[in-house]
Amino acid sequence: MRGTVVETAATRTGQAAGARDGRGCGVDTLGVSTDAVALRLGVQAELDAVLARQRALLAEVGPQTTGLVDAVADLVRGGKRLRPAFSAWGYRSAGGEDRAVEARVGAALELFQAAALIHDDVMDGSDTRRGMPAVHRRFGDLHAGSGWRGSCERFGEAAAILAGDLCLAWSDEAFAGCGADVERLTAARVVFDRMRTQLMAGQYLDVQEQASGGTPGAEEHGDDVERALRVLRWKSAKYTVEHPLLIGAALAGAGPEHREALSAYGLPLGEAFQLRDDVLGVFGDPSVTGKPTGDDLREGKRTMLVALAVRHGDAEDLALLESSLGAPDLDEDGVAALQDLVRRTGALDAVETLIDDLVRRSRTALAQAPVTAAAREALGELVGVATARTS
Repeated sequence: MRGTVVETAATRTGQAAGARDGRGCGVDTLGVSTDAVALRLGVQAELDAVLARQRALLAEVGPQTTGLVDAVADLVRGGKRLRPAFSAWGYRSAGGEDRAVEARVGAALELFQAAALIHDDVMDGSDTRRGMPAVHRRFGDLHAGSGWRGSCERFGEAAAILAGDLCLAWSDEAFAGCGADVERLTAARVVFDRMRTQLMAGQYLDVQEQASGGTPGAEEHGDDVERALRVLRWKSAKYTVEHPLLIGAALAGAGPEHREALSAYGLPLGEAFQLRDDVLGVFGDPSVTGKPTGDDLREGKRTMLVALAVRHGDAEDLALLESSLGAPDLDEDGVAALQDLVRRTGALDAVETLIDDLVRRSRTALAQAPVTAAAREALGELVGVATARTS
């Protein structure tokens, strides 16, 4: 869509917001091409339009409820817009041309992502997201600052769960109203629904793994490495890359061969994306990631890094993991000790090697995919965007 943006009042609002706030419409993660900028602007414009409608609807309930919209609006002004990008290029790779459909589907995916992030932060007890207080902390602070009765933590979690639920509902509305051909929208809905269901199940695997990982009985579901791979595939990899690609392709009427080729490209790339995310969760710069260093260690995430450290660590290493992993009060020295353990056992090098292998598999599949030259170039650029990143 060379230079094309959905020309609506909402789009122009999004452009103005983007000029003021690079988090919403910047070009730092999707490149500097006109296409990338226009897609980000279009998606933000649709998000602004959706939230404006919902703000008016909630105002009928009471002015207090618009704080829920404010929290979501702040959250969706940030992010990499990866899922809209993959959806758009899945769509274009199969001949899709309606940029308004692209933007609306991208907004639906971003709202679903917002729901997942809000609920994930509640489950993990995370304090920050994208450099801001997590939604449940935001409402907890509102409770504390207002001098209300009861637990500010309980109130914050309740409000965040409701905000996440609203995002799920709004995501569904945005997808259903994207304006695509009814038959193709029905085909895409199958993938959209599968994505949402499987993400929730993957999230449950993650929660269960934190509770049972490394304990007797967990082995019946595979060893630590196998379980870590299963979690990252179903919690993140598929819904980050493969499912958005397939949603876009279905909206353009792609056939089975085309969809299989996109899956062969998208699944290994999604896994590489999540592995990079896991590395950043342990070693990332908080000024870039928006999360404290070692946050995944405090939360007790049983990532591939941890699984490989368990596999290759000695008795002393395993004792340190048992005593420190998942400790909410883990200080900087404790984080540094676990970081050293991950390096020393070879877990970090092994994950970097695995990322490289998955990227090669993705690029090989892309080279063989029956897509246009423009789609091949854009999807190739997105491989680097998804895996060679610092946030």
